[in-house]
Amino acid sequence: MSDKKQWRIAVLPGDGIGPEVMAQACRALDALEKSCGLTVERVEYDWPSHAYHERHGRSAPEGYLDTLAGFDAILLGALGDPGPTSNPGRYLLSDADSLAPLLEIRKGFDQWACERPCRPLPGAPRYLSDSRAEDIDMLVIRENSEGEYVGQGGRLAAGTSREIVTQTSVFTRTGTERIFRHAFLQAQRRARLRREAGQPRSFRKADGSEAPAQVCLVTKRNALKFWGEMYTEVFEQIAADYPEVAVHHELVDAACMKFVTSPWAFDVVVASNLHGDILTDLAAVLNGGMGVAPSCNLNPADRRKPPMFEPTHGSAPDIAGQNLAGPTAMLLTTAMMLDWMAVEDPAAGDAARRLRDAVAADLAEQGGQRRTTADTGDAVLARLG
Repeated sequence: MSDKKQWRIAVLPGDGIGPEVMAQACRALDALEKSCGLTVERVEYDWPSHAYHERHGRSAPEGYLDTLAGFDAILLGALGDPGPTSNPGRYLLSDADSLAPLLEIRKGFDQWACERPCRPLPGAPRYLSDSRAEDIDMLVIRENSEGEYVGQGGRLAAGTSREIVTQTSVFTRTGTERIFRHAFLQAQRRARLRREAGQPRSFRKADGSEAPAQVCLVTKRNALKFWGEMYTEVFEQIAADYPEVAVHHELVDAACMKFVTSPWAFDVVVASNLHGDILTDLAAVLNGGMGVAPSCNLNPADRRKPPMFEPTHGSAPDIAGQNLAGPTAMLLTTAMMLDWMAVEDPAAGDAARRLRDAVAADLAEQGGQRRTTADTGDAVLARLG
């Protein structure tokens, strides 16, 4: 694949603290362009957002997905309550309406995989006292296109004593196969990177032998029979193609418990849309909280479709507009975007490493200190040189 030197990025600051943290990410990209030979054309839009909806009666213009299709990647700040919460009369949409563009973008570009890494950095808040928590290094992969979030169902006789509600989940073999295969490929990649870094891990296989990687499937097959059986069968079939990877299964309630009691035992975790949504937020807390947790939504099978990179946190309306939001998650999300670009552009790989190292060094030195958004951005920029 030839090197790609020119990138087009759609910048969507969004609501609440989104514009504040996005400003710091853009400052970092400016610095990295100069120092790493990276060429990025950024176009910023004021949609989707509450402000745009208030002016136009919709969160984004008609055909906005066609506009985004012309970019290589999408960098999103946050969507949700714009704040401030001290203003009870602020223009406020329902959660379903304000977050609808997220689902539209994910579905529109078939971003069927959501990835959220969990590897706590020194200086980040730590909520587990066990010293082994320092060794947490897992990747949670959420099926992002079907399952519980297909929006199928309805309400009959709404608001009456006769009301009936249906909410249907839809799972396909195609969607299941591709997310599982992606999980195994990521497990292989992570094992290779650990080996090259001289930090291999070992996981016990069913036959008692050791493997350098593991994939854990999460279901609720004891209660949700049909979906659970298909997930289990397809997982076993895909796993047969990767005999060097250990496999594991957890029911979602047990997985939540073990994420708290022994998260260091996991490597790659793959789950349905709903279960993955829950587990990735729990993993974000293990990572140090929403304020330090990056995330991406992508189509691993088709790089022509723009992925969307967004921090795990929401719009934080309680501190919006006050220069108090920590931009760490946004900066680490930007590094994830650069990692994705690095497949085609070595300069982006160098930029990703530099940005991640700068954020990690700042967090290690200043973690726990109360700083403004701009102060944190200044500190990271100073480390970028």
